[in-house]
Amino acid sequence: MKFGYVIIYVSDVEGTINFYGKAFDLKQHFLHESKQYGELSTGDTKLAFASELLAESNGLKFIKNDPKSFTAGFEIALTSNDVKSSYNHALANGAVNVKEPMVKPWGQEVAYVRDLNGIIVEICSSMD
Repeated sequence: MKFGYVIIYVSDVEGTINFYGKAFDLKQHFLHESKQYGELSTGDTKLAFASELLAESNGLKFIKNDPKSFTAGFEIALTSNDVKSSYNHALANGAVNVKEPMVKPWGQEVAYVRDLNGIIVEICSSMD
């Protein structure tokens, strides 16, 4: 097996793809003409979004992401060579502050924001 995708169910796939392009400088890899499924260029493992309607049509039940509620029990982590600049760029492009950049005891710089769906996005320095 190989880890291929993370797919997150959202109400507006195209809007989410556009948001990630503006807030995090991620490029669109694919957007189906139906606008029910899309992927970002994120290396070997794709970050993808599917519409809630598509998920429901597949018989899946799930708790919908809601920016006005608590977040789901996961986060998206994006690495940056300049965490503070990336964090400020994300905020200037619609992300919502959760936690300003800080240095963890192991030396990694980390900040947290929420996307337009309420999902936590960690902006961090690489541990490589």
